[in-house]
Amino acid sequence: MGSILIKDTTREEREQIVAESIGNISGSCDGCMSGLADMYQDYIDGKKEIREINMEFRAHYESGVDGPEKSDCGYKR
Repeated sequence: MGSILIKDTTREEREQIVAESIGNISGSCDGCMSGLADMYQDYIDGKKEIREINMEFRAHYESGVDGPEKSDCGYKR
């Protein structure tokens, strides 16, 4: 595979890159896949690189869990 940078691809190639990366967005699911396709629209339009979009997504992601809670090891003598 070649470069996926905006400067090295056409709009049609970027649409194909996103479609192949996400998979079947028209499949029967709860609607989450179409949201992913929308998330990458700025890449398809040539406004932002995939890397930028992914970094923005990760920066805004919050799981709601502070971290794993430590308990005993489960081994009892």
